[in-house]
This record gives sequence, structure tokens and C-alpha cells, in this order.
Amino acid sequence: MRFTYAEAMTNPDYYIPLAQAAEAAGYTSITVADSLAYPRVSDSKYPYTPDGSREFLEDKAFIEPFVLIAAMGAVTSTLRFVPFVLKLPVRPPVLVAKQATSLAYMTGNRLSLGVGLSPWSEDFDLLGVPFAKRGKRMDECIDIVRGLSHGGYFEYHGEFYDVQEIKMTPVPTEPMPILVGGHSDAALRRAVTRCDGWMHAGGDADELDHMLKKLDEIREREGKQGPFEIHAISLDAYTVDGIKRLEDKGVTDVIVGFRIPYITGPDTEPLQKKIDNLNRYADSVIAKVG
Repeated sequence: MRFTYAEAMTNPDYYIPLAQAAEAAGYTSITVADSLAYPRVSDSKYPYTPDGSREFLEDKAFIEPFVLIAAMGAVTSTLRFVPFVLKLPVRPPVLVAKQATSLAYMTGNRLSLGVGLSPWSEDFDLLGVPFAKRGKRMDECIDIVRGLSHGGYFEYHGEFYDVQEIKMTPVPTEPMPILVGGHSDAALRRAVTRCDGWMHAGGDADELDHMLKKLDEIREREGKQGPFEIHAISLDAYTVDGIKRLEDKGVTDVIVGFRIPYITGPDTEPLQKKIDNLNRYADSVIAKVG
């Protein structure tokens, strides 16, 4: 089992010391949240709060993910970075490929590119991208980012993007994992057929089990038998016995945090308390799992 530390919507000055503390404590990775802007008026619903409310996001500080990863990468040597998740289809995929491959190269292959659909139609409007057919657009973006990350010449001709034969230098010296977040059937299929793994956004244990079963069914149907990453949020991740249960279900990475981020107003938890919490978990679970 690998361990990912999650912290978001906190004081941006905390991320550098938190990354260093997580690395020292033995965590494999740290997540990085993505949010472009907060619209004053929106009819959109947030899919991961019980009532769809989005107000908790107002006035929360978000550093652009590639910028934040570069900063944390410069002061660490083993910690991996996982956008959770980068809103891919609102961005130009060739530019994302350049940013991601550059970052993976400069950090010594420490980027796993977590991608997903934005739940906000406003994000698409702000960047001049149609909201319609966003799933198909997402598929093409993934194909382009993956194709350009391998090095050598690559071209792409799809419904939304037409990329002449080009190559990028440098690219990572190892394959850059691409992971998909989302709970829909389409997201699960996309994770299996186009990507290297799936990222779970939380929920009850029965729902996670249901999605894990669906992933197994899709992988069997598609004839996929190679390595496949599953990054999960689960209460089982907070005990050694629970980690064993998740391993038995095929989970490869657990995402753990120590406060509920979906609150209105600022995060008032002090930095030292955050460090104490991540260290306490490392001592009680990571060290014992070995």
C-alpha cells in the first residue's frame, strides 16, 4: 500500500512545510487541488457534498496546480505529486502536455497526472470551451497528453483537436501515469480504457465496493490485465487492519486527510497541528504496515 497525504483550501504558505513533513514521515504522495475561479452566481451543483452546495469554496486560496507542484518539488526529493484532479478538458491539451512533461522531468518522474471533468459550466465559459460533449473532449485530451508525453513525433486528428506532427523535449524518463477521477460509469470506463488508474472522491464503503466491482468488470470485459492504480478515500485507511482489507480489494493507494475541508470560512487549524496529525498517522499506520 502507498499513502497519499491530502490537504486543500488552507493557507498557501503551509504547503511547502507540509510537503517536507509528509516526505519525512514516509508518505508516498501529496494531492494538489485545482480550482480556476469562483463565480458570484452559479446554478451548478458540487457533486461531492450532500446538498450540492458550493459556498465552502468562496474565498478559499487555490494555487495553480503546476505552479504549486513545482514549488514543492524543489524542496523534496522522493515525494510524488497528484493533482486531485486537474480540470483537463477546459485547458488546451498540447499546453497541458508541455506543462506536465516539463514538471515530471524536473521533479525526476514524480508526477502522476490526475485529471477529471470540471463540475462547473462556468469554467468552460471562462476559457471559451463548449460545455457540450465534454466527455468526448476529455477523451481526446487524454490521448493527446499521453501521446506527447512519450517523446518522438506525434499527431492527432479528432473531432475537437487536430494536432500536426510534433514532438516535445524533454519528456519524463519514465512513463507518466495518468489517472482519472470521477464516480460515473463513463469515468470508470475512461480510467480503464485510456488511463493507468482511477481516483476515488470519497463516499460510503458500500459505494466504493460497488465501484471497485464495476472496475473489475470493465477490466475483464476490456481484457486489461496489467498494473492498474486505485487511489481511494476510506475510513478503513485509518487502521492497519483496514489497510489490509483495502489491499485485498485491489486498492493500491489510500488518500488520507485529517480535517473536513468542506467548511465555509477560513481554515483555522495551525500548521503545527497539521504536521502533528500527519506524523501521528505515519507512526500508527504507515510504520506498522511497513
